[in-house]
Amino acid sequence: MKNINIIYRNHSGISFYWKSANDDMLKAQVVFRDTGFYFTVDQLKTFAFQTQVAKTQYTCNDCPNPTDCRSLLLKTPSDCIDLAVSKQELDDMQDLLDQTILRMEAQSYMQTALN
Repeated sequence: MKNINIIYRNHSGISFYWKSANDDMLKAQVVFRDTGFYFTVDQLKTFAFQTQVAKTQYTCNDCPNPTDCRSLLLKTPSDCIDLAVSKQELDDMQDLLDQTILRMEAQSYMQTALN
């Protein structure tokens, strides 16, 4: 954990900056379940929008546990990757993305204001 600066974490995931990153654009590593994404703020906003789209999907009518069933398909900013998630995981992912975006934008604003 000494190679990262944590942005935000909840019980389903974590977002952080790599201390060694030399990117021209500010990017965050977002890890959800067993999958990591390395995205810019704009890509994170696209991802957050997709959580809203996924909330409009329906689970099976006869599902015995609709909250925990991974029947929702969450698109990611990577064209080749979608995630199967439950309603609870979708809420957790939305929280992780929203808080990450908020904190990244606040940091960017503070850096700009101080220069």
